[in-house]
Amino acid sequence: MSWPDPLTYNEGMERPQTLRALKKSNYQAVSVKDEMRANLAGRLRAGQTVFPGIIGFDDTVIPQIENAILSRHNFILLGLRGQAKSRILRDLASLLDEEIPYIAGCEIHDNPYRPICRACQELLKERGDETPIDYLPREMRYVEKLATPDVTIADMIGDLDPIKAARGGHALSSELTIHYGLLPRANRGIFAINELPDLAGKIQVGLFNIMQEGDVQIKGYPVRMPLDVVLVFTANPEDYTARGKIITPLKDRIGSEIRTHYPQTIEHALAITSQEAWTERNGCGPAVIPQFIREIVESIAFEARQEKKIDKRSGVSQRMPITCLESALSNAERRALLNREGAAVPRLSDIYAALPSMTGKFELEYEGELRGADVVAREVIRQAAGKVFRKYFDGAPLQGVVKWFEMGGSLKYPESAPAEEVLAHFRKIQGLLENTGPLGIKPKDNQAVQVSAAEFILEGLVALKKISRNEELGYHTEARKSEPPPEEAGPVAARRRSLN
Repeated sequence: MSWPDPLTYNEGMERPQTLRALKKSNYQAVSVKDEMRANLAGRLRAGQTVFPGIIGFDDTVIPQIENAILSRHNFILLGLRGQAKSRILRDLASLLDEEIPYIAGCEIHDNPYRPICRACQELLKERGDETPIDYLPREMRYVEKLATPDVTIADMIGDLDPIKAARGGHALSSELTIHYGLLPRANRGIFAINELPDLAGKIQVGLFNIMQEGDVQIKGYPVRMPLDVVLVFTANPEDYTARGKIITPLKDRIGSEIRTHYPQTIEHALAITSQEAWTERNGCGPAVIPQFIREIVESIAFEARQEKKIDKRSGVSQRMPITCLESALSNAERRALLNREGAAVPRLSDIYAALPSMTGKFELEYEGELRGADVVAREVIRQAAGKVFRKYFDGAPLQGVVKWFEMGGSLKYPESAPAEEVLAHFRKIQGLLENTGPLGIKPKDNQAVQVSAAEFILEGLVALKKISRNEELGYHTEARKSEPPPEEAGPVAARRRSLN
């Protein structure tokens, strides 16, 4: 920390309001990189979590970021979309001091001891130790810009302001006429640029001049601006390397290149979605999301990242399982409201209903374009359901369920049908409800939960091609036999057979 005793200062001392009082307080100004390094070292020494809420990077990405900060490097996060890059950059602000003093009124929050702004230098000459001091909180010291091709050097660095020149009677070449851009306004803080390769080449030149030499030319006038700033960037690995959108001098001046990644285990993915998804609903009783539904939703993302019809270079965002779970729960919530049921319990059919929240989260290869996004998404859902089904029901005695369909049984019900009605249909299928035990479902459980479990079993059998499902017949088998289904055994079935 910059203060000799921050706790004493905050509780017992009045904040210095002039440069003289600031000097008496023994405040020591340090560079932003040294400030972040010191605060990070303090957290590591105390065993505190450096980036709370960032899951799955503890042994990969976070140690590399910590090394970059300890090395006082500017760094870039390289990764596909939906890999928490922007969130990590925003969390860097927590490594700054709670507040820092600066010369009051300064646009670039100049260090009172070593101002680089010409206006502040002249104010210091004029007022000396009576120069007024103001304070900048840490949340105002983080500046972020999304790189787009239309960003200009004026936006990023600054431009000459003829109105300032006219009002102050200055020559246009004077530094007093500069209207500062985003980067100078991030002085003594963190400046983050998302999607760095999208910046035009001349803007990148301006960046590396500031990073290395501390100067820049504005409208042909050389301006010395040794900014105290930490520069951090994000980029897609393909844009950063193969397409050659980064000029070599800028790339050379970035201290560390850190690769992010998608969750490497289902457990990490489940934890991220549980943390980020909005599932605490109101107005329809409690939301009950079975564990197997959560696992299927996460497995969809894992399967999509391996699917040949989906472009791997674009990636499949971790936002997909988050929005998918939210949409599936909303479909269950809508059904519960229509049927006046006590709890919203998602079924696998609700995941299919969540297709609109999924298809925009991935790009298709040529073969996938021919099939269509909806078709590809349905295939991925089926693959994910089959994977989770094998986890729970490998070796389970489900032959009776398959036999029921092989003997001519079929089952079709509206997606919005209430749990009680669907459960009545499921009770007719021999061995279906009796085999939900591996999912932790008991006969006395909520009817909607039982329906969700039973429908999962049927969808798992569809995924393994034991039975089929389509819009016309619902669940059935392709090779239907002449024998009636088990519940039609008896006099009525015999009479039907004799008529045939």
